[in-house]
Amino acid sequence: MSNMVQCAYLGKEAEGLERAPYPGDLGQRILENISKEAWQLWMKHQTILINENRLSPIDPKHRAFLEEQMQKFLFEGGADVPEAFVPPSS
Repeated sequence: MSNMVQCAYLGKEAEGLERAPYPGDLGQRILENISKEAWQLWMKHQTILINENRLSPIDPKHRAFLEEQMQKFLFEGGADVPEAFVPPSS
């Protein structure tokens, strides 16, 4: 049986992650409060942020920015969208 969580992002009960996707207290908070579906949505948004802002995950300043955006996205109702980003047309 899968782990169910009350997803803070989706606002409903959904299948949870199997393990913490991030180190430390934030990773534990994500494990306990964020669903697989919401995590996948964050991963897509993170890719947009990395590509549009030309971020390097090994740069400590860029990692700090991404962590801040992750918290905003998952727990505060939204994260920044780069000005130049144009969603692909269907």
